Amino acid sequence: MRGIHRFRHVIGRTSAALFVVTAVTLGTAPAASPQTAAPTGDKGPIGWAGYRQLDGMAALRGATETRQFSSYDREGRNNDGFDGKYACLRTTATNCVIAERTGAGEIESIWFTRDHGVVTKTGWIKIELDGKTVLKAPLQDVVDGKLGAPFMWPLVGNRDDTSGGVVIKVPMPFRTSMRVTTQHNPQFHHVVYRSFADADGVPAFDPKDPATDVITRLRASGLTDPKPAKRGASTKKSTVDIQPGAAAKVAELSGPAQISQLRVRLPQVIPSPTVNDDGRAYGKGGSSTFTAAVHPKNTGVRLTRRFDPEVENTLANVLVDGKPAGQWQHKTRLGPLTWADQSLDVAPALTSDKSKITVRTEFVSSEVDFNEFRYDVHSLVDGSWVRTDVMDLGPHHPGEESAHGYKVEKQTWSGRRSSYYPVDAGQVAASDAVLTGARLRISFDGVTTVDAPIGEFFGSGLGEFDVRSLMFAMDPGKDGWYTSWWPMPFARNAVVEVVNGSGTAIPGASVEVTSAPDSTVAERLRANGSLGYFHATHRSGAAERDKDWIAVDASGRGVYYGMTHSMRGKLPLGTDVPRLYLEGDERIYSDGVLTPLQYGTGTEDFYESGWYFRTGTFGMPTAGYPAHEVGGDGCQLDCTGAYRLMVTDAIPFNSAFRFGIESGPLADVAADYSATSYWYGKPQTTLRSTDRIDLTNTAERDQHGYRAEAETTAKLTSSFEGDSDHDNATGTITSATGKISFTVAADQANTGVQLVRTADHARPYQEVKVLVDGAEAGTWLQVTGNASQRWLQDTFTIPARFTSGKKKLAITLEPVRGSAPWTASTYAVRSFVGPFDAGTARSAAQQLDPPALDWRPADRGPLVRDSRDPISTRPGG
Repeated sequence: MRGIHRFRHVIGRTSAALFVVTAVTLGTAPAASPQTAAPTGDKGPIGWAGYRQLDGMAALRGATETRQFSSYDREGRNNDGFDGKYACLRTTATNCVIAERTGAGEIESIWFTRDHGVVTKTGWIKIELDGKTVLKAPLQDVVDGKLGAPFMWPLVGNRDDTSGGVVIKVPMPFRTSMRVTTQHNPQFHHVVYRSFADADGVPAFDPKDPATDVITRLRASGLTDPKPAKRGASTKKSTVDIQPGAAAKVAELSGPAQISQLRVRLPQVIPSPTVNDDGRAYGKGGSSTFTAAVHPKNTGVRLTRRFDPEVENTLANVLVDGKPAGQWQHKTRLGPLTWADQSLDVAPALTSDKSKITVRTEFVSSEVDFNEFRYDVHSLVDGSWVRTDVMDLGPHHPGEESAHGYKVEKQTWSGRRSSYYPVDAGQVAASDAVLTGARLRISFDGVTTVDAPIGEFFGSGLGEFDVRSLMFAMDPGKDGWYTSWWPMPFARNAVVEVVNGSGTAIPGASVEVTSAPDSTVAERLRANGSLGYFHATHRSGAAERDKDWIAVDASGRGVYYGMTHSMRGKLPLGTDVPRLYLEGDERIYSDGVLTPLQYGTGTEDFYESGWYFRTGTFGMPTAGYPAHEVGGDGCQLDCTGAYRLMVTDAIPFNSAFRFGIESGPLADVAADYSATSYWYGKPQTTLRSTDRIDLTNTAERDQHGYRAEAETTAKLTSSFEGDSDHDNATGTITSATGKISFTVAADQANTGVQLVRTADHARPYQEVKVLVDGAEAGTWLQVTGNASQRWLQDTFTIPARFTSGKKKLAITLEPVRGSAPWTASTYAVRSFVGPFDAGTARSAAQQLDPPALDWRPADRGPLVRDSRDPISTRPGG
């Protein structure tokens, strides 16, 4: 009975949390003008526009989904790719199909790992779009950037760039079909793609388009605003002292306008002392050269070098664009395993009116050699130092080295080390307390939608670490700023506050808010408008056994863009795998559907790395791992900080959204988690339930004129995939090999209709042609299968041109020759309509729970662990 009671709680949460969740309160929009429906053509940016139009991130979307194929264990256990059992949807000869779709959409992100990130054994990757091969090359060459633009860093990355995984981030739209195949079983993989109801406005992918502007923009991540400049922008500056328990109002803005940049500087906060970094060294006759970006209006440039101070009496000359600029000099040996920084101010005469400089360092003398691990470049602009570039060099930064044209001569050493900056432990504790206890709070048009710890909001919840992402940054250098570039529209007013819940006084906090007037946003932020308010939703708490830890659980419509995640493990450091919490998979749901949109293969895999972040910290534009602390610096045991931005692969939702992640392989490892999630949204929904057919109910079949040729029925006892896989349900499933027809009701004001099928997932490649009133509307293809967790809910969206203005639809499903039998237990029908308040109308998804199912606890038995723990072989420990 305990299991039954627990699942009733889950179902209740599904209906009232997935569908009509009140855990997150979205902003109340301005009064609505006459209702207009959101068209299914609102697909969001397509192709390179996903990176070029970041000022449009607040735009809401219509009938689109962001889904994922992956190698996740179909039994809900931990074999997510170790033996490749679930990697292939199907095989052709020795080749492995890992992703396949019929219809329009766009591939957004591809991730792999195996063999500690070396993917040579996978062989080639082939991507087919609309029946044409647009890419076929050795996977290792692709992620190494050997194909050239657009397949260059950081649109691709290898295991050194990502600390254990490989990625392809090139958006590839398709109009009719897509397929991704690898030569051999790839083991671990994700393929994230968007599905569209139709191909309207979807261009063909051109692999010859180098998209050099996008590459340039991404390479400047964390250094400059990636959005186009706004006319009339102005900056409000404030410096305040904030006592414990107090709040300081640092900016009040009038609309209509958009905030484009927000910066915070906390002089009392010091960087976290432990840093894992790689570097190089060279000796007599040696040198290094790189190019760096500087601000064209600079009145000086500061170079800051990280180095190993154990080497004594080092001296090197520094040249900027071939002219002497100073020297690097270090005389006295410091203690073992320590870092040191030194800065060199370059005369304005060498940098003025330039946007790029070439820095050359030439060895002069040393007891051993001259070493370098990282260079930070700051430009003096209007009296303030602004970070304009970072040259993080070393063998595990091949992308950054290549992008900066880094060259070293007479190299004597290269490698990685974990060391610390000698600082007072009390200062570290006080800094961490401020970053976790002080909160950034922003209200738009009278409603607070941003309320998050300052550290996590800017990308690091475990302390002040280097963060350089596309949409936010944390500069741990002297006088460094924390910066956000999220566009934040508001119609009437915006209020920015810093709330000091840290218990420590905050002296001299500086906040700068840049905004620009925008007359278009007031109308678009109305209840029926096309823009959402920016949200930064914070959650924290202990992971519960047998349950996903929930990062965000929201109702209404919106677009999810990712999160910063802080993980504090509770396993003793002497255990075999103290980072076992990283084995947890993410499961992402939208609009109340019980089957996850996305089901991952491990926590570090979600952050596009691998093997417990194999070589240490890393940063890419849309994913990074800035922090790892072990038994110190404010971490009692093992702590991990990571971020993931889903930019082109953002997840839209129309009535509800839920992001959960396991702690450990079966949600069975103790840990404390916190996360700040970034998304745009409004409280209204755009999905209205208009019909349902229970195929076990004769009266409902007759009412809908349901007919199925060659139909059989059977009892099914199994579970759904995801967070509810601990519990079985028993019900009746129909299976048909012939034509199926029925009629359903729709909202006459619809802009498209969604069919939701509850079915048997056991057989893959269930495929039917969908006809609406006799006209072919597309193909409904379910390529995945799961013989262990067999209950499935999947969807098919009928484009508006087949449904608009109709109250009733005649649906015909014609099985495709050679496909598996088409199964179903129920069909739910939802109409895309103008935004409405689900609290006063029937919920968009209340009817999705399968009827007449008897729920019982499932027994998965003891865990047989397939460990991929790399601790014994991984450099850096």
